[in-house]
This record gives sequence, structure tokens and C-alpha cells, in this order.
Amino acid sequence: MNDKKPTLESTLKSADTEEPIDIYFYRPIGYRWALFFQKIGVSPNTVTILSIFLGVAAGVCFYYSNIWITLLGIFLLVWANSYDSADGQLARMTKQFSPVGRALDGFAGDLWFASIYIAICFRLFPVWGGWIWGMAVVAGFFHSKQASMADYYRNIHLLFLKGKSGSELDNSVELTEKYNKQTFKNNWFDKIYLFFYRSYTKGQESWTPSFQKMFALLKEKYGETYPDEFRQEFRQKSLPLMKYTNILSFNTRAIALFISALIGLPWIYFVFELTVLNILLIYMVRTHEKICKEFTKEIESGKY
Repeated sequence: MNDKKPTLESTLKSADTEEPIDIYFYRPIGYRWALFFQKIGVSPNTVTILSIFLGVAAGVCFYYSNIWITLLGIFLLVWANSYDSADGQLARMTKQFSPVGRALDGFAGDLWFASIYIAICFRLFPVWGGWIWGMAVVAGFFHSKQASMADYYRNIHLLFLKGKSGSELDNSVELTEKYNKQTFKNNWFDKIYLFFYRSYTKGQESWTPSFQKMFALLKEKYGETYPDEFRQEFRQKSLPLMKYTNILSFNTRAIALFISALIGLPWIYFVFELTVLNILLIYMVRTHEKICKEFTKEIESGKY
């Protein structure tokens, strides 16, 4: 029996896809939480559920203009995100991976920010009226796209870096096959989960036609084993984009939220999502598509 304690490095997805705030702050904290939860027998999904309570409570705090309550909201959201880090690290420690866990993890973040959006809207409604709700709905729509594409590109990078076992990249064709095999009578939860997850994946694929063409060509020529030269060159081209996937995830938007709330102008957070983050999203998508077009030509020419 191997009782050796897992290292912090073993709980990370990859150095390529981690950003400094995570490496030096959230991951070390999450690692210690993961060790604690492992010791007392708490599952990764339970940790995720705990993060939901913390994140929603944080959102409620942003309704108030009191600086101390705002600071409490910031503290609770940081705590929730440390649990979001811990659940993945705990899953990697204990090999407790599941589609339910991944869905729950994404749902947790959605609930955090839904509570934040609602709290800000109620706070600003007396001055802004219905306009603030309209801005929040549009910002929330693009927030979901930003997070979705960041997750997709990160998993593409991990696929060519670490192989299929190190990535959570899925495709709608395989998900449709899985969906059709399930029945509501025998497995209603998986059936519902696959229905929504398939739609989510189709949305990601619709934004990436050049990648889909390149990926289909790779599978046709090489199956699931890609040439090492291609993998290394793709990683080199993809790596600079990983900083944008991180910016479009949690940390940068959280900093924008914290600053706007602390200066008493939380609407600035919505503007930040609609302008700065959307510009980065467009740049990231266009650059990745250009890279994939170039690799498609090289694959067709027989370079690999």
C-alpha cells in the first residue's frame, strides 16, 4: 500500500495552462484543502457543493454599498474559488472523475456569478431602472461564451500536450451516440446531462470551424496517435493563447469585480466584460482559427 502524500505539482493540470495567481495563491491553498478533505473522506463533489454556498453568499454581499460587507463578499468569493481549485485537485489525488463532477463544477461557477449579477442589478435598479438588467443579461451571455471558449482552447492544448487522458475535450458526434444509447427509464440523469452538454459542445464547435477541419483531418490520417512533431509545433503556437484563456476564466474578471465594487461603481464590471473581455475573446478565436488553417495546409501537403 502506497501512503505517500501526493505533491502539489501532481494535482495540477499542466504548467502550460496555469497562471501565476493560481500557481502561487489558489493552487497551494486548494492543495491544502484537498489534503484535508481527503483525510476526512469528503468527496470532490461535496467540496464543489460547499463552494456553491460560499459563492452565492458572496454574491449577496455585493448588493450592499457598505465597504465591510463588500470586503466580506470578496473574502467569500476567494474562499469559494479556493474550493473550486480544491475539488479538481482532490479529484486528481483520488482519481474520482465523473461527468457529474464536471457538470457540477461548471454549474457552481454559474451560480456564483448569477447571484453577483442579480445582487448588482437590485442594488443599481433605483438609479438605472431596467437598463441595468438589460446590461447584466447581455454581459452574462458573453460571460458564458468567454468561459466556454477559454475552456475549449485549454482542453485542445492539453490534448496535444498530454494526450486524451490529460484532456476533457469532447465532440458532439460521440456525445450524440452516448445520448442515444441512454434511456430516461434506466438513466434519466445521464440522459438529461448529455442533452445539455452536447448542446454546450456544439456551441464551442460552431465557433471553431478551422479547428474542426484540422482535427478531422488528423483523425483521418493518424487516428488517436498524432505525430510528435505536430504535437510539439502545435503546442508552441497554442501556448501564447493560454494567457488569454486564463484572463477569460476567473481571476482577471474577479479583480475587475472587486475593484468596481470597492470604488462603489459595480456597473463598471459589466462594461469590462462587454468591452475588454470580448475584444480578447475575438482575438483569441481568430488567432486560434488562423493557426489551425496553417496546420491544415501543412497536414494536406504531407509535412507530418
